[in-house]
Amino acid sequence: MTKPDPKLVEQLVEIITHEVIGAMMEEDARPSNPEAYQCKFDCADGLCVRVCFDHVGNVVRAGAARVSSTLGAIPQELAIARMIDHTLLKPDATQQEIAQLCYEARKYSFASVCVNPTWVSLCAELLKGSDVKVCTVIGFPLGATSSETKAFETETAIKQGATEIDMVINVGALKARDLETVAKDIHGVVNAAHSRGAIVKVIIETVLLTDEEKTLASLISKEAGADFVKTSTGFAGGGATVHDVELMRKAVGPQMGVKASGGVRTFEDAASMIKAGATRIGASAGVKIIQGPSDQASPRNEAAAGSSAKY
Repeated sequence: MTKPDPKLVEQLVEIITHEVIGAMMEEDARPSNPEAYQCKFDCADGLCVRVCFDHVGNVVRAGAARVSSTLGAIPQELAIARMIDHTLLKPDATQQEIAQLCYEARKYSFASVCVNPTWVSLCAELLKGSDVKVCTVIGFPLGATSSETKAFETETAIKQGATEIDMVINVGALKARDLETVAKDIHGVVNAAHSRGAIVKVIIETVLLTDEEKTLASLISKEAGADFVKTSTGFAGGGATVHDVELMRKAVGPQMGVKASGGVRTFEDAASMIKAGATRIGASAGVKIIQGPSDQASPRNEAAAGSSAKY
């Protein structure tokens, strides 16, 4: 059997992605009276335009969306791509942006896309047939919902197509040393996920914790059966640091996963986290990271890491 041309496959994926985004844009623009006007849709150089006409040919609506700014050559620094959860968790994310996220994930072979639960079904459909996983967040970003709610949310997300679950711990319970509640919280999500073949990453929100609390949270996550511990949501005023990744790796040992997230924006940032013990990177800057080292690499300022990041 002849192996398909990678460039041809890439072109086909790009065309399909454009068509999906176009269909979404047309659906959003469709009037209550479908005979009121007709729309045309086309893409060029990463920019897609929809123009709608009334029955006499007058333009009644027009809109544009940037489909991609990275449709050129695939970069060579791709070894790190399989360690990246390509992430879009902002509250105002649109269907078009989620579709673009999935396109990039397929193109660069990222480990997963990480999205809010409302987008799980869409991502599962767009990523069907690829190796890219669908990751979603539970109890996000505060971790303050009940254990029962988190377990139900997990079950629902997996039914819709999620295969990786990133849950936020009950931070208040941890700081109050109510470790039984913390463990119950994690274990409920782990049971719901593992029984359905999904893995769990536990977000401990390091910026809010002392080193002792970070260690406690990591150990409890391990004992509750989680697959990863994860540094941050990116919504609490800070993100991953080398110190925290090293601390978490030391706590959980060599077998469990450690995910660094929040403020990881460059190849150098990601490389420093991996060197410290991270086995997964959560980043919205995945495409930039895999471009490789910058020409003027500067040491990462841990004190400022993730200070303005939103995961």
